[in-house]
Amino acid sequence: MTTLSDRQRQLLFDYSLGLISERETEEVEALIESSEEAAELYQSFHNALAPLENVELEPCPDDLMERLFARLREAAESGSDRLEQLLAAEQSGRRPIRIPLWRNWSEVAVAAAAVVLFVGILFPAITQMRARYHQAQCAANLSNIYGGLRNYVSDHDGLLPAAAVMPGSPWWKVGYPGQENYSNTRQVWLLPRHGYVDPSRFLCTGRREGRALTFEGFSVREFSDFPSRAYIHYSVRIRCSTSNDRDLTQRRVLMADRNPLSERLPSDLAESPKLRLCDELMTSNSHNHGGQGQNVLLYDGSVEFARGRRVRIFDDDIYLIEDMCCGTEIHGDEVPTSEQDIFLVP
Repeated sequence: MTTLSDRQRQLLFDYSLGLISERETEEVEALIESSEEAAELYQSFHNALAPLENVELEPCPDDLMERLFARLREAAESGSDRLEQLLAAEQSGRRPIRIPLWRNWSEVAVAAAAVVLFVGILFPAITQMRARYHQAQCAANLSNIYGGLRNYVSDHDGLLPAAAVMPGSPWWKVGYPGQENYSNTRQVWLLPRHGYVDPSRFLCTGRREGRALTFEGFSVREFSDFPSRAYIHYSVRIRCSTSNDRDLTQRRVLMADRNPLSERLPSDLAESPKLRLCDELMTSNSHNHGGQGQNVLLYDGSVEFARGRRVRIFDDDIYLIEDMCCGTEIHGDEVPTSEQDIFLVP
């Protein structure tokens, strides 16, 4: 006569598929150790699923992904926000999956195989499709920012927005409330402040918080900078001390997804950066797209998704100054060494 409850059987089945929480995992492992019946039942599940470990999964064809992605983007651009709501809900967190427990274990094995194949094949395709969707949304943000920049330049005798930032100022202090123009984002803030760009365009939907943050309740004109570093997910080029590029005729990088260095900077502006470069900080991509790469906006308005940190212009690492190396201490006031040395922060 069985001594296991229906709940315990269900947990054993879910455990076999990896669909339970850490707390439930501890409970099941203790159950397996203490109950011979539970151990035998778990082993039967394991034996039923074992052949699936040798199944070679093939990636979803690129052309199919592109067609599906194009339809998703078309739906989003049509004015319907239902798609983004669904994707945001999916991204917001895992939800427990419960599969009813049958008394016929052959049916259980078939159902388990179907679930494993579904998780192994369809979920990666959905994840990849969602990533491409957010990459396109991010690229649209940068294109929109560039459009506002062109309008600003047209209205200001061909000059880019500028703030009197002295070389060596603490560029990392985004949101500094004083009158000093510290951060290099103050010049970019002129675009939303004067109505050229909606401030929400500076939030990348590839970041989970980028889909949750909002500028509602802010009086944009009352701010001289972004409210804080959390409200700008893109890094902006710092010009070297001899720079004279005040227009859009240069063939250089203007902006890109946030520099990985920014993730390690203190949120309290009264503190000082205590950051040393390591291999991870010198090689990792932007966190905006899960480390898969970064969108890069050029002065000519084109946007590229780069899989690495070195762009084809000058073959330069856009997130570091050229003489930086492992162990270099970041003080937050660094300036590029030349016009060819691209340095995007914060």
